Amino acid sequence: MANIRIINAHILDVVQGFLLPKQCLLIKDGLIEAVGNDLPEEPVDMTLDAAGRVVMPGLCDAHVHITAGTPDFVALRHWPPSYVAAHAKHILEGMLMRGFTTVRDAGGADFGYAQAIEEGLLTGPRLLFCGHALSQTGGHGDMRLPGDHQTDHCFCCAGLGKVCDGVAEVRKACRDEIRKGAHQIKLMVSGGVASPTDRIDSTQFAEDEIQAAVEETEAANIYVMAHAYTNRAIKRALEAGVRSIEHGNLIEFDGIELLKKKGAFLVPTLSTYDQLALRGVEAGMPEALQKKVYSVLDAGLQALEAAWKADVNIVFGTDLLGSMHDAQLKEFAIRGEIIPPDELIRSATVKAAELFNLSGQIGVLAEGYRADLLVVGGNPLDDPGVLQQPEKHLKLIMKDGRIYKNQL
Repeated sequence: MANIRIINAHILDVVQGFLLPKQCLLIKDGLIEAVGNDLPEEPVDMTLDAAGRVVMPGLCDAHVHITAGTPDFVALRHWPPSYVAAHAKHILEGMLMRGFTTVRDAGGADFGYAQAIEEGLLTGPRLLFCGHALSQTGGHGDMRLPGDHQTDHCFCCAGLGKVCDGVAEVRKACRDEIRKGAHQIKLMVSGGVASPTDRIDSTQFAEDEIQAAVEETEAANIYVMAHAYTNRAIKRALEAGVRSIEHGNLIEFDGIELLKKKGAFLVPTLSTYDQLALRGVEAGMPEALQKKVYSVLDAGLQALEAAWKADVNIVFGTDLLGSMHDAQLKEFAIRGEIIPPDELIRSATVKAAELFNLSGQIGVLAEGYRADLLVVGGNPLDDPGVLQQPEKHLKLIMKDGRIYKNQL
């Protein structure tokens, strides 16, 4: 791992929301050793001249599915693990080349992918995984069709979810994912779009089942993220101690107030609804399921605006599937209709780090942090569009001090 000096950099202070001009960074052993405008000279393996460009932290996506090579989750259950992994390789590389250096998987990825990335066998962002998302029978993670009564399907490899019913089964399922190294546990607490037998407006899991999952994660010093659309489902989850609400399209005022009271996080995923509406069927989603997206499509932007005005903890997420992963950066454009550029960037850096329990490690360019950084042509505080054209504007990608793209 090379020791690297970056000179002539305008560093983006994501916390304060302004640029620090004419800075240098010294990177050693994958960490930022020093940042300043007058660093002492010392031998390094490489000097990179940013030439006045902006240097910013690597981006975070808090809701991805790296094993979702198709939006047809019913079909995905029957893909061999080797085929799933081949798709995941392509998906992971694409994310890193868009500037995402840390992603949180919301169902499907496991320790094998994280370890392969860590060892360099796969190229991709740092991966925080939950294993399989947990679902009640007939819930958003149960991908059996109405005529499919087999409950012995192998959940060890491909597929999004694991079915568990009752407090004892929920505890066992949580403990098993924690045993395998899960960074967080995912619960399906409302209906969803991609599942064949549930309704968007249903609540899922009993309150004692949700509480059991929260207790298990607290015992392991991790947390629960919960798929939830309706205000009723969101409030049930928050009251039980869930830390992260995914989607939240149908949240209402009292749900937003409860989010603030609990200090929890909201992870909207607006780009996936945009893309499912535009090309979901073309990408492989069954038409009957694609129609479900319209019940939450328009509400998502309204929920985002209400949450932002209430100063809720909002984190960047996308939830894209199959060939639609290429729209990952469009999330910035959609949210940009509501949220100013500095807040957008915070949601994908320092706020994401806070949610991941990685504050002090990622999301900021400062001494002691991991050397996850991007060099971009243009100022994203003035024009977030520079983040949406990585082929043109993204000049350097570094993760843990390793360079994956260099056009300086």
